[in-house]
Amino acid sequence: MQFELSSEIQAPSAVVWAAVSDVESWPQWTTSMREVRWLDARGLAIGARARVKQPRMPPLVWTVCELDDGHAFAWRTASLGVTTIGAHRIAPLDSGRTLLTLAVSQTGALASLVGLLTGSQTRRYVQMELDGLKRAAETAASGDP
Repeated sequence: MQFELSSEIQAPSAVVWAAVSDVESWPQWTTSMREVRWLDARGLAIGARARVKQPRMPPLVWTVCELDDGHAFAWRTASLGVTTIGAHRIAPLDSGRTLLTLAVSQTGALASLVGLLTGSQTRRYVQMELDGLKRAAETAASGDP
């Protein structure tokens, strides 16, 4: 399964990156996350691991596999014959706006079956995360509490 969503955000890329990269704060602005906690003291870095608890899913440990600081990161988890990669990319636009893209890809022997069983939930959660990140970044950029 491959899935990708993008949204323009009325905030500078540094503000959007601050929201994207502060993964432990994600549950504050999206109900698709119950808990995100770094298991390693180093935070967002290649090889760092985070425990993520989402509604209707078992807790999963995600490992950062790509990082372009200030622009993108991806993390990976594997279970039941499926490897899932979640990618988070930002690109500055004109007039202080930023394009945020969230993507999920699943590979492995059971990826098709898992995608069939959980695809609609995954799409819904990614949309919730995109909407929440947009709100969090635009609120931060506006200076409102």
